[in-house]
Amino acid sequence: MAVGATAEDAVARAAGGDIDVVLMNLRFGTGMSGAEATAAITARPHAPRVLIVTTYDSDADTLPAIEAGATGYLLKDAPPEDLAAAVRTAAAGRTTLAPTVADRLMNRLRDPVTALTRRETEVLTLVAEGLSNQAIGRRLHLTEGTVKSHLARISTKLGVDSRTAAVATATDLGFIRR
Repeated sequence: MAVGATAEDAVARAAGGDIDVVLMNLRFGTGMSGAEATAAITARPHAPRVLIVTTYDSDADTLPAIEAGATGYLLKDAPPEDLAAAVRTAAAGRTTLAPTVADRLMNRLRDPVTALTRRETEVLTLVAEGLSNQAIGRRLHLTEGTVKSHLARISTKLGVDSRTAAVATATDLGFIRR
């Protein structure tokens, strides 16, 4: 068993081979995030499986990690026997999800109209940071018109009529972090 203090350590150790399953946190302070590290690890041929073990269970946390290639996602308050079973399941190449995460993903699939796309989440996160449409466009390499289109779809999906309400609602729903 190898332990890394940062996401970069985890990527380096996983690249060394001889590891079947990486237990990954999502937030390390500065530097690479757990989702970024997961993507770096799983992009390599014959990569180990990555099992996220964290306290964060919002869509803003779970979706990037799963999209990055995580095999499973557990919360740190899971009983030890569930963690051991999840490691065995990940080593076998199968998926394990915390019940709350699985429920949220199922609800997103059942009601995709209210789910934000990755780009919509990026736009709304930048709105929450106080950026103008023009600044968001520059940051994401989009036209200002495209940013406005994303904001219109976000408002429709969330049933709101302002940028402030969109940020508040998305935060309450766990789509973005503030």
